[in-house]
Amino acid sequence: MRWSPSIRIAVLLATSALPFQVSAAEFVISGPRAMGMGGAGVAVTTNALATYWNPAGLAMTQTVDIRVQGGGLAFDRLGLGDALNDLEKFNTSDTSPINLTKAQDIADRINHPGAAVSVNGSAGLYVKGHFGEHAFGFNVSDIATGGGFVSTPVQATQPGGLGTPISVAGQMALRGLEARQLAFSYAYAFSDKTFAIGITAKVIQGASYNGLTDLQSGSGVSTTDHFGKPTISTTYGIDIGAIYRPSSLIRFGIVAKDINTPTFDAAVGGELKLDPQVRAGIAINPYSSLTLTADVDVTSNKTFVPGVKSQLLSLGLEQTILAEFLSFRIGTFKNMQDASTPFVPTAGLGVRWFMFRADAGGGYDFREKGALVSASISFTF
Repeated sequence: MRWSPSIRIAVLLATSALPFQVSAAEFVISGPRAMGMGGAGVAVTTNALATYWNPAGLAMTQTVDIRVQGGGLAFDRLGLGDALNDLEKFNTSDTSPINLTKAQDIADRINHPGAAVSVNGSAGLYVKGHFGEHAFGFNVSDIATGGGFVSTPVQATQPGGLGTPISVAGQMALRGLEARQLAFSYAYAFSDKTFAIGITAKVIQGASYNGLTDLQSGSGVSTTDHFGKPTISTTYGIDIGAIYRPSSLIRFGIVAKDINTPTFDAAVGGELKLDPQVRAGIAINPYSSLTLTADVDVTSNKTFVPGVKSQLLSLGLEQTILAEFLSFRIGTFKNMQDASTPFVPTAGLGVRWFMFRADAGGGYDFREKGALVSASISFTF
């Protein structure tokens, strides 16, 4: 079976634990409900995933929720995956000037400023409980972010002179960070759930990766053996959040994540810092079975790909039917820091049977060939 270039690149990075290094990381869309609604979750998440999205949401409903979820995202920027696929298939034995021109075209596409692949993902166990207006939760999860980009420009040459085999060669840098977390959350609701505040304290084991892989014409792009051992260090993080519900029709939410700037040991020496992230959201319920929601990153977040920042605008809709037996979701999101990126469409579906719930969500960027997917199962009572 032949996979598309973007999927193969995503798998190559994912099998190396989705890692890479920089002074901050983008906000990761976690959970299929939020993913189906374009990545909006700050004002609407009241289940156990609120321990990630906004701890204040734990206090907005008096339920016990236990869930397991996993998902990820991969984006191929500016056709890097297609160019690497052409590099792998390139015929080095054709020494003609036409083939040398083709080699230079492949090199130019790989070296194009901004060409990169970005990946992130999350998975874990999430639990929520309550005692009156007091709510609590915890999760054991892994939040991973990473990327690959050209570090040594690809050159198209004929080392032996005219009439000799053509070489197209360079190097690609691979960077990543896994944040393995044990998080505890507490939230309290005031004035009949008009206002809620919450806090999450996290013990984080960071695994930082730094590696290189050769880009060579006529051979596959391999990352499996090029990350080496991760650099492991442990620190802590603090998130705080709030939700304001002036009426049953509307909610406002805000969360500030990693406000203490957790710092890890970087794989190449020095420090790797997670800068604070602030995200705000709004949810509107025109009637009980319909939810309209929007999130926006207040902060501009760096990524592990040089020159690429992330600041998402997320829009979503959820319609439930038959007393939430079925939930249909659609949404879209856009990186406001990159004017060239389109709005990415998303969709999702949820099925509820008594206490059991199964959800799935995903999306696809038809221009950049990026994909995201998430699924979860849960028990709520």
